[in-house]
Amino acid sequence: MPGGDNKKVEVRGFSFIKELLDQRGMPFPFYVDLTEECTAGELSDRLAIPRELIEAVFINGVVKRLSDTIKPGDRVAFLPPGTPGPYRVVLGIIGDKK
Repeated sequence: MPGGDNKKVEVRGFSFIKELLDQRGMPFPFYVDLTEECTAGELSDRLAIPRELIEAVFINGVVKRLSDTIKPGDRVAFLPPGTPGPYRVVLGIIGDKK
């Protein structure tokens, strides 16, 4: 995190989520002010990323659910549906991650 700012969350989007964020002029990665915990789903709502575009969320490199908590200082990545089969197992995208 640039400058060690623990009140921000590093956010990345992949595939067509990245394209959506690119259209909005967001850098890759970008940083969001976060002064208190929220869920990954609440963060996606705040960023206006439709939940139906999200198959998995990574929090600090681990696959989590949209109902899991994000804390200031965390790294978050949103992954859309369509990840090829073998990678789904390797990445831990199995079952419902929402």
